[in-house]
Amino acid sequence: MRRFELVLPESVDDCVRALAQRGPETKLLAGGTDLLPQLKNGLLKPARVIDLSGVARLRTIEPADGQGLRIGSAVTARTLELDRAVRARYLSLAESGALVGSVQVRNLATLGGNLCNAAPSADMAPPLLALDAEAVITGPKGERRVPIAAFFTGVRRTVLAPDELLVELVVPAPGPRSGGNYLRHTPRRELDIAVVGVASQLTLANGVCTKARIALAAVAPVPVRATAAEQALEGQPVTPDRIARAADLAVEVARPISDQRGSAEFRRHLVRVLTRRTLTTALARASA
Repeated sequence: MRRFELVLPESVDDCVRALAQRGPETKLLAGGTDLLPQLKNGLLKPARVIDLSGVARLRTIEPADGQGLRIGSAVTARTLELDRAVRARYLSLAESGALVGSVQVRNLATLGGNLCNAAPSADMAPPLLALDAEAVITGPKGERRVPIAAFFTGVRRTVLAPDELLVELVVPAPGPRSGGNYLRHTPRRELDIAVVGVASQLTLANGVCTKARIALAAVAPVPVRATAAEQALEGQPVTPDRIARAADLAVEVARPISDQRGSAEFRRHLVRVLTRRTLTTALARASA
C-alpha cells in the first residue's frame, strides 16, 4: 500500500477547505469498507485521504423541516437498520441497511459511501429514490440540493465535483397511510451484492393509491424509477391484478446485462417477482 497524507477535519467547513486545497488525488474515508480494500489491492493510489470520522454533523439523524428526516452521510448501515425513527416511517430504508454485508460490515459501512460509490447494485439507493429523497452537497461555491434521482450519472459516477462533499440526505415525510418495502435477490444470504433490488412505496387515501413509487437497482447503469408502473397504480384501488400489471410495466424499464451472476432474462424475471412482492408488502403496511 502506497503511503499517503491523512487529513483529520473536525467540521464540514474543514472538509471543504481540505478538498479545495489538496486537489483531485484526494479520497474521502467514511467507513472504509470500499476504499480500504481498493487501497490494499493497489487499485487506488491517492496522495491524501480525508478521514470524516471526526465530523459530527455527518453522523446525525434528526428531524427536518416539514416533519421529514435528515440523515448524515456518515451514518452507518447498522444505525439505519436499528434506528427507531427510520424504522417507524422509512422501513424500506432500514431494510436496505440490514442487507449490506455482514453485521461487522454494517457497523462501518455508511449511507454516503454506499451512494457515492455509485454501484448499480447499491442497496440504499432504491428506497431513497422511492422516498423522493434529496442529496445535500456542499463545496467551495456553497450548498446545493440534488434529487437522488439525478445524483447518479453512470456506473461509479455521480454529480459530485472533486471538491464537493455529500453532507446528508433529506427524506420527506411519507405521510399517513404510506408503506414501503425493499427486497433484493442475491445468491448468498450475506456478503453479496444484489442481482436485482426493488423498492416500492405506496400512499393511500380512501382506498385509492394517491402516490406510488417503484425503484430498481442492478438492472441499468444507475438506479431507475418505473414511472409507467407507478402511473398505472395512482388514482386506482390497488388490487392484485393492478399489482401484476405494474410488475409487468416495471420489467419494461429494466435494461439488465448478462454476467456470471445472472442472465438479462433472469434479471427481468426477478424485476417482475420482486416488484409484485414489494408492492404487496407496501400495500399491507399502508393499510395497517
